[in-house]
Amino acid sequence: MPVWDDLVGQERVQAQLAAAARDADALVTAVEAGTAHPAASKMTHAWLFTGPPGSGRATAARAFAAALQCTSPDRALGGEPGCGFCDGCHTTLVGTHADVEIVRTDLLSIGVKETRDLVRRAQLSPAVGRWQVIVLEDADRLTEGAGNVLLKAVEEPAPRTVWLLCAPSLEDVLPTIRSRCRHLTLRTPPVSAVADVLVRRDGIEPAVAAAAARATQGHIDRARRLATDESARTRRAAVLKLPLRIDDVGGCLKAAQELVDAAAEDAKQVAEDVDTKETEDLRAALGAGAGTGGRMPRGTAGVMKELEDRQKRRRTRTQRDTLDLALTDLTGFYRDVLALQLGSSLAIANEEIRGDLERIARASGPERTLRRIEAIIACRDALDRNVAPLLAVEAMTMSLRAG
Repeated sequence: MPVWDDLVGQERVQAQLAAAARDADALVTAVEAGTAHPAASKMTHAWLFTGPPGSGRATAARAFAAALQCTSPDRALGGEPGCGFCDGCHTTLVGTHADVEIVRTDLLSIGVKETRDLVRRAQLSPAVGRWQVIVLEDADRLTEGAGNVLLKAVEEPAPRTVWLLCAPSLEDVLPTIRSRCRHLTLRTPPVSAVADVLVRRDGIEPAVAAAAARATQGHIDRARRLATDESARTRRAAVLKLPLRIDDVGGCLKAAQELVDAAAEDAKQVAEDVDTKETEDLRAALGAGAGTGGRMPRGTAGVMKELEDRQKRRRTRTQRDTLDLALTDLTGFYRDVLALQLGSSLAIANEEIRGDLERIARASGPERTLRRIEAIIACRDALDRNVAPLLAVEAMTMSLRAG
């Protein structure tokens, strides 16, 4: 199965990456043979993948990384790099290739220290593969200082190093960095294509797959989770009831509190699953006494404090991500309302609650619906600016009530 099979609905991007992988293969082959480099090449040392959430930016970057490391003997016979079966492809896709560093963060940002470590790695020659590849899945989370550190590496790359950066949009990356990258824009995959992948790859029933793909409007990962996780479907159903519960001020405040509490509970569950093990592992590595109350060696308090700070930042990120997901679902609700009010031929994402959508559509006009969508966008912006979640969500629910 070629590495490109996981790129859903991205035929144009796939063609560009495949062409670049062929040129990269020819370039390395020429270098190893001591012959002249190809005169014109579609390969370059830095790439920027942008696209809306769920479009598969990171999937495209990982597939390209696998194609660059492909060692299939079929290449010598005219086969395409990226077979998906050779050791280079397989280890890259599962994240164990020695020359492919895949960087993602569960924190709010990527700092200078982490970026300097990446830059140092990028200066190394490939150990076993054909290229040294750095996949930065959250390039939009680089701090300004980290971005400036990365800029130097992108300006003066090592001969066999490739940077693959992923971000929602061009504006999320420093202009000095994006000007030195080849830019690829991914689109939101068609709902039908996402449903087909869920059936073909995950063995999900066609009706369930179609409903999940339609509800998430082409977001592959969310559709997969919605189709396979009962608790995710329950939480989403509760969020979609919010517009029906904000008839008065008390209802607005209660709905906001419940939304924030649900996000905090999600963050707490993630912390319980991960933090305890992390803490125990670090204590053991530092030589602490047996049990959680065991005495810590002298001079280790700073390391433990650093871990606690990291865990706190991760809980904040998880809570924000959960809230953002709920706000995305709310936006989809009012998008459906607007489609009904305007008599649009667009498919309704939340077909299972059409009755509720029609009720809200009849009770207001398109202008009020647009103001409600703007209120949700304003809430997301406020959360990005570190406004207290409860205050931001309360302001949103009051605006939704007022229309």
